Amino acid sequence: MATVDPVYEINGSDIPTGVKGTFRALRHRNFRLFFIGQMISVTGMWMQVVAQSWLVYRLTGSAVLLGVVGFVGNLPSFVFAPLAGVLADRWNRHRLLVATQVASMIQALLFAVLILTNVIAVWHIIVLSCLLGFINAFDMPIRQSFVPDMLDRKDDLSNAIALNSTMVNGSRLIGPSIAGILIAAVGEGYCFLINGLSFIAVIGALLAMKGYRKQKKVRHEPVWQGLKVGFSYVFGFPPLSAIILLLALVSLLGMPYVILMPIFAKTILGGGPNTLGFLMAATGIGALVAAIYLASRNNVRGLGKMVGVSTGIFGLGLVLFSFSRSFPLSVALMAVTGFGMITQMAGSNTVLQTITEEDKRGRVMSFYTMAFRGMAPFSSLLAGGLASAIGAPYTLLISGLCTMLGALWYSRKVSSLRQLCPTGDVFGPVAPNAR
Repeated sequence: MATVDPVYEINGSDIPTGVKGTFRALRHRNFRLFFIGQMISVTGMWMQVVAQSWLVYRLTGSAVLLGVVGFVGNLPSFVFAPLAGVLADRWNRHRLLVATQVASMIQALLFAVLILTNVIAVWHIIVLSCLLGFINAFDMPIRQSFVPDMLDRKDDLSNAIALNSTMVNGSRLIGPSIAGILIAAVGEGYCFLINGLSFIAVIGALLAMKGYRKQKKVRHEPVWQGLKVGFSYVFGFPPLSAIILLLALVSLLGMPYVILMPIFAKTILGGGPNTLGFLMAATGIGALVAAIYLASRNNVRGLGKMVGVSTGIFGLGLVLFSFSRSFPLSVALMAVTGFGMITQMAGSNTVLQTITEEDKRGRVMSFYTMAFRGMAPFSSLLAGGLASAIGAPYTLLISGLCTMLGALWYSRKVSSLRQLCPTGDVFGPVAPNAR
């Protein structure tokens, strides 16, 4: 059975409250550097996400090809994330993270050159998306497992994860809006160029860090054995496996809405790139509210239960959005969807990192990556195929209903998970006679 690392005290009496409590992880210099650098870089990343989906749809007008591009861009996370997790538990995470950021910058700049020189073709998009997917397969588990290494006080871990989500979703609010304006004014290429240049900020922040915590040097088993130990650890402990399985289901059946947004913006709502930008920005507003709420919590008590509730909110938002033909209503529903999505995603991340043993953190976060991004390629193909066969609204309706069923399944398991993982009341308080 997994145990909570004693350094992750979640009931500390000296945790500040109010505004100071909400932003307390920024007291740590290394995390503050990372937060600022990532804020700039992730804004560029969201610009690229919107620009790429619009570029594919403009060139092809095909929902299937939107799905294909999403498939090849995320498949490497499913294949290579477990290996990345083993490496994250063995090698210097800081150096690995610098390498993945440099590689991501090169990919974005290559994309920009191809678009700005008017030689871009669909096969270029597929190849470069696959390349970025390979980079992200290593980047995400390394970056997630590096967050605790930047903190001097480990009881600020949950706040750091929530603030990281706040930064990502604040950027989601800004990036798509800028992308919509730029695409309409000068085309997609400048979105990729700005994204490439934005990596300078996060690379500089990483290089400026001092005194970050490094993994303890221990004798490591062969890579295949490390993979086996990680698999047995995650799926041998129900509190870990339940959260990861729910996350995988949501990513497979709930996340297609991202792939289908260009169709809703252009065909269903009769808009253009600005409409797409507003829809994505609305998701960012809801997600930002969720992340700030999570950051304002001074412990993780009951967060495991909240993961199920937020999944249900996410699914309900998708169902209602599938029926909407009004732009203002669609924007409002996207905000609801964003709130549910990030509460579930960031909440899952926090619970996993709280109950995971330190020497297996990289491998646990690699399974988080597989569930979060690794399901996306199959989700993309499924969404593209279904949208071509039955239309985008019915596809999203099915996605929302399946997500709500997943939330119901998980919520019914919370009571048993609470008994298996009573430390810190992560899944809610345990009855005295059950301890």
